[in-house]
Amino acid sequence: MTRSSSLCWLTVFLLGGALIRLVGLAHYPPSLNWDEVSLGYNAYSLLHSGKDEWGVAFPAIFRAFGDYKLPLYVYADVPAVAVFGLSPAGVRLPSALAGIGLIAVSFLLAYRIFTDRRIAVLTAFLVAVSQWTLFLSRVAVEANLAAFFISLGIYLGLTKRFYLSAVFLGLSVWTYNSARVFVPLLVFVFILFSLRRLKSLLLPLLVAGIFIVPMLIQLLLPTGQARFDWVTLIDSGAVAQIAASRASSHFPYPRLLYNKVTYFSGHFLVNYLQALGPDFLFIDGGSQYQFNIPHLGLLGLVNLPFFYLGLIFLVFSRSRTSGFILLWLLLAPVAGSLTRDAPHTLRLIPLLPLPMLISAFGLVRLPRYLPLLKYPLYAVFIAGVIYAFADFSYVYTSSYPVRYSWSWQYGYSQVVSYIKQHYSQYDGIIFTKKYGEPHEFVLFYWPWPPAAYRTDPRLVRYYRTDWYWVDAFAKFRFVNDWDMTKTVSGLSAPGKYLIISSPDNPVSVGELGQIDFLNGHPAFIISQKAI
Repeated sequence: MTRSSSLCWLTVFLLGGALIRLVGLAHYPPSLNWDEVSLGYNAYSLLHSGKDEWGVAFPAIFRAFGDYKLPLYVYADVPAVAVFGLSPAGVRLPSALAGIGLIAVSFLLAYRIFTDRRIAVLTAFLVAVSQWTLFLSRVAVEANLAAFFISLGIYLGLTKRFYLSAVFLGLSVWTYNSARVFVPLLVFVFILFSLRRLKSLLLPLLVAGIFIVPMLIQLLLPTGQARFDWVTLIDSGAVAQIAASRASSHFPYPRLLYNKVTYFSGHFLVNYLQALGPDFLFIDGGSQYQFNIPHLGLLGLVNLPFFYLGLIFLVFSRSRTSGFILLWLLLAPVAGSLTRDAPHTLRLIPLLPLPMLISAFGLVRLPRYLPLLKYPLYAVFIAGVIYAFADFSYVYTSSYPVRYSWSWQYGYSQVVSYIKQHYSQYDGIIFTKKYGEPHEFVLFYWPWPPAAYRTDPRLVRYYRTDWYWVDAFAKFRFVNDWDMTKTVSGLSAPGKYLIISSPDNPVSVGELGQIDFLNGHPAFIISQKAI
């Protein structure tokens, strides 16, 4: 393959990849989830006031709901919100652009590692159309920025542009928590293998340290540990399980078998092996509804034999480049394996774009041993990838939104639009918390002026059970769903009230209408009550 033809194919994949990432960005997935809304509103708040929703000026970590989001996506979203407004497309644009950029970086990485344009073109093709990369590129997730920055930083390091490599790898640790584990590990191993020329690399390492050291300090603080505390393998449930295993054991020294070390080690090993297993990568995918289509392989089944063949070829090639790829592959699942719900599509983001690169390598290398099957193999592979992409696209635009609109908290946009149209007609609005943090959706879809929200004398928010709750502001009162009936029946102040309840706890007052999920099941019931 010539240089011009490979660049031509790269251009095709970039344009095609951009098209399938940007078209209908506001509508697929069918609505914004609470994390996307939080990212967008904080970007909007920064744009208009220089502070986040909590009044902190240009924070290094965003409190949000108490999950403490890393800052880079919010800052990257400020220009998009400035241009497109506080809209779904504006919030998701940085992720889409990172996904497009990953196609180009993957091409460059593959060519740098293998110096084979066929592998580079095939890698770019797989990155452009695989469910894993395509799905995440259409959702506002910090992990997608991490994948782009990590792969770009590695490419720049391989091309000996160490200062730029240090900058992009350093930026990645401020995007997503998996990068906070993977990048320091990668840098540490790099130092071990570069001791002979460490003096010449001292300044680039200092540049990396400018980003990594403050991150490590932040990790020592409660705010830096908040997210990990929710997903760590060793939680109260794990402790209870260890105690139950000891109690039921017939071994004379049960503490030797059942303790935090053995529990953690066993679960970590299982998580780690599953992350690189065929079920997760090629057959069933992840189980997280908001990050992939369940029961649909992240890379497509046709990649399976070529990925594992590619791994075998890498192991036996014994070259420096193959050693680096294997090292990357071994380190990438560590962060995700430290958590529950593994393997997790987002937390394994440091793997990208390795599965695509290794599959492409396996496909190109196999004809050396089966020369007569070269073109049939290529034909079957390309046809299989196109089929997997078509299957994903059909499910993604047809049955997936209908089946899983509830997981995207569908209906908030419509209900906030209704409230906004009729806001002046009511003295109070009682809003269920059934689907999680309704105040944030009100702030986003209105959009509510950030300074007015922060200084509202009727704002009620507080910290409890590792979460920041908002119970009221302006005319709004947000109520736990199981308390809706009691709250509405207990209204005593004279006035006219708008009631937004769920079908699980409807209120027996004048019903005005309802908003349905895309499967036709009711999401919100809109009622009113006059006293």
